[in-house]
Amino acid sequence: MALRMWASSTANALRISCTSKPHLSLVFSFSRCFSTVLDGLKYSSSHEWVKHDGSVATIGITDHAQDHLGEVVFVELPEPGGSASQGKGFGAVESVKATSDVNSPISGEIVEVNSKLTEAPGLINSSPYEEGWMIKVKPSSPSELEPLMGSKEYTKFCEEEDASH
Repeated sequence: MALRMWASSTANALRISCTSKPHLSLVFSFSRCFSTVLDGLKYSSSHEWVKHDGSVATIGITDHAQDHLGEVVFVELPEPGGSASQGKGFGAVESVKATSDVNSPISGEIVEVNSKLTEAPGLINSSPYEEGWMIKVKPSSPSELEPLMGSKEYTKFCEEEDASH
């Protein structure tokens, strides 16, 4: 029984399903589960998202990024009042697999950081677009949002990137 439970949980984690039909051999299927991509956000090629709302833009890493990183165990964030520069690192995310720099998709003054991530870095895994946001920025050049990808472009970008690996 314990072996069957282990096999079932392992199959679920690997997204493998097995069905048995009378007089047929076992049929296995691998379902490719793609990460969540939300409409209304902008996405960078380094897998950060931006939600521009009025005079403030909220920034975090995408569901796709956190999925590839695995369990996040530590987050390094900047101090409020500092500045973020487009394409430059503002912090880091450490997971059980690796440490990755987090780049800002836009430039501006950092007006708030998500201090919850200090005590609960796993919020990036469980809620990357809501509770797992990283910084809020007052954009210095809102036009920097224009070349970022929308949800459809980002989904295609991720599919092509995953296919090449």
